[in-house]
Amino acid sequence: MQGIEGLFKIQELKKKLLFTAGVLAVYRLGTAIPVPGIDVGALKTYFEAQSGSLFGFLDMFSGGALMRLSLFALGIMPYINASIIMSLIRTTIPYLDRLQKEGEAGRKKITQITRYLGVAIAIVQGIGLTFWMQSMEAGGIRVVPNPGFGFQAMTVITLVTGAVFIMWLGEQVTEHGIGNGVSLLIFAGIVARLPSGLINVIQMIRIEELTLFGALFLLAVVIAITAAVVFVEQGQRKIPVQYAKRVVGRKMYGGQTSYLPIKVNQSGVIAVIFSMAILLLPMQLSQFFPNSQLFMTIETYLRHGAWIHTVLYSALIIFFCYFYTAITFNPRDIAENMKRGGGFIPGIRPGKPTADFIDRVIVRLTIVGALFVVVIAVMPSYFERLFNAPFYFGGTALLIVVGVSLDTMAQLESYLIMRQYEGFMKKGRLKGRYYR
Repeated sequence: MQGIEGLFKIQELKKKLLFTAGVLAVYRLGTAIPVPGIDVGALKTYFEAQSGSLFGFLDMFSGGALMRLSLFALGIMPYINASIIMSLIRTTIPYLDRLQKEGEAGRKKITQITRYLGVAIAIVQGIGLTFWMQSMEAGGIRVVPNPGFGFQAMTVITLVTGAVFIMWLGEQVTEHGIGNGVSLLIFAGIVARLPSGLINVIQMIRIEELTLFGALFLLAVVIAITAAVVFVEQGQRKIPVQYAKRVVGRKMYGGQTSYLPIKVNQSGVIAVIFSMAILLLPMQLSQFFPNSQLFMTIETYLRHGAWIHTVLYSALIIFFCYFYTAITFNPRDIAENMKRGGGFIPGIRPGKPTADFIDRVIVRLTIVGALFVVVIAVMPSYFERLFNAPFYFGGTALLIVVGVSLDTMAQLESYLIMRQYEGFMKKGRLKGRYYR
């Protein structure tokens, strides 16, 4: 409680928290406003029948906005897809690779290109979603009672504008608020559906479709999985680094021992979000061809719980864990910087042997973290089959919620530590002047 009270005593941090809360409130408000010309009841009926498909996961990422076809129905997925594409082609296109090495100015240009690509993807997805909605029926009732060019133009413009606005909101949170804006928007959408999930569990207990013992067992499983995710997300391998002693003038520098921390799961929730975005792409393309036999077959095999979906999802998570670690953690640069500073790993020669040693450690740690993420992401679907449970707080959602919470709490804690450190140093200086 003292820590929570301290958050609001720091004026700068208080402004950031209030700004983040205001942005999340605006985001949730936009997800509740449907696009005109939609029969919301028929649309909800259709999505309830499709709850086990990938569209259910797409609705989860949009925070329930897709089920209502609200202003933010496309969610943050166009921006995520654009980020995936830019990450994959950044090292293959010399211009982008050159921008990446230009520092802050180059990163700003890459961010701008990512925004334009996100807008283009939003236009494509908006057109596909609009035409798909026009052909949709639920119980003999058309989701769009009066289709036509007017509805198509208005809906596409509304959806694309909403997607662009969400991209802007995410960037504003990252710049002026607390935490990563894109991850927090996904986090807010998942957490907002938690109350309805709990109500469904209570109703299943009342109608005896789920026993009280079964509900308590599932609660214990969720708590245990949450604890395991926290343990692995905070786990790290500390490689000892020794700095040689050197004499400069009459003073001696170095000689101390420090550590190079390497996290078990270096990618955090990025691998899960990217993998799900890739799996959702064929379903989004099927919106253009609602009656295509090919896309109907793809939807059947990629349905949540199908073995092909499980295998692909697991392979993509492992791939993106290694890919994200490779583009954010360069052992060669670390070894060179360590060598310039006079540092070395005990028992390992500086230079290339140090880089090879760090690379081996990263490879071994990453496979452990990746396999753990795969187990957590895939396991809930089997619990759902075995115990007939409405596993709303499934593995994918749980990984995102816990990962984003840990990252945000780490930023808050750093603010508090920095504030206390400055206050302590000011007292020390005043005390020193007093004694002098």
